[in-house]
Amino acid sequence: MTKEKINKTALILFLFIAFTIPLFVRSATYLHILILLYFYAYLTTSWNLVGGFAGVLPLGHSVFVGIGAYTSTILSLQYGISPWIGMIAGAFIALILGVIIALPTLKMRGAYFALATIAFGEGIRVMVENINNIGPLNINGPRGIQIPPTNTGFFNFMFAGKEPYYYIILIMLILVLTLTFLISRSKLGYYLNAGGEEPEAAMALGINVAKARLTAMAISSFLTALAGTFYAQFTLYIHPKSVFSLDLSFEIAFIALIGGRGSVAGPIIGALLLRPVSDLSRIYFGSHLPGLHLIIFGAVLILVMLYQPRGLQEPLSRIYNRIIEKKILKTDK
Repeated sequence: MTKEKINKTALILFLFIAFTIPLFVRSATYLHILILLYFYAYLTTSWNLVGGFAGVLPLGHSVFVGIGAYTSTILSLQYGISPWIGMIAGAFIALILGVIIALPTLKMRGAYFALATIAFGEGIRVMVENINNIGPLNINGPRGIQIPPTNTGFFNFMFAGKEPYYYIILIMLILVLTLTFLISRSKLGYYLNAGGEEPEAAMALGINVAKARLTAMAISSFLTALAGTFYAQFTLYIHPKSVFSLDLSFEIAFIALIGGRGSVAGPIIGALLLRPVSDLSRIYFGSHLPGLHLIIFGAVLILVMLYQPRGLQEPLSRIYNRIIEKKILKTDK
């Protein structure tokens, strides 16, 4: 058996398990945790296009989650437009905003770029939190927007149980992982990797690093906003401090850095490790120690950066490859 066949078999097994989990896990709490795990893995994979492959560190990506959530919700509640259509509209608005943010900030380097993205994100959050109306659009300021749990159905992106949400976010995650894999093997992916590691050398070879990064930012913003609509329909309540929060941006970055930024599997590994920790710490310590999950994330990040600076994906990949090599040797014998 070849390595390629083993990889395909492992992928098919993973997909089979993922799609059959709701048949065996009937607990709404566990399904809720799994949905959020996939949700954060999706967000981190979207972030990874610019924060991993492009070699920069955006820390304001929650703004695109908020744009997606608010756009679809407002269009649905005020104009009767299906959240599915609002999801696409919000994604295109986020894409335009992402390009506007990227044009000046991508010229900065290191901490300056990270701080600039934080400033943009926090500025938009403060605006949304202190404004009740933007023209005819009612964004309800600091009170947030409650989505009435009526008219369930696919068209309204509203379901009675958690199983439909589970499958929707799972399919979204598979699609974004596939897109990330294809981009990593494309000319854009090679340009991003070259510009991320040695931008001066890449530009000397004729690679337009700025254009590649701008393209990655546009795609990343678009994909991130799609998740914002999903979150709004899943929780049925959005608030500036939840969908525009700096905490959310930091969590996305932590998951990528710990799992392995710039790799396809890194966001999955990071989410599998950190999301259960986050959910359990909020359940058991949330009322007494709010923000404990971020402290845990920071501690884990310090340990990973000290001993595995390229993230946990690298040692796990080595272990996986050794297992495959042993399997191939056994089958050859």
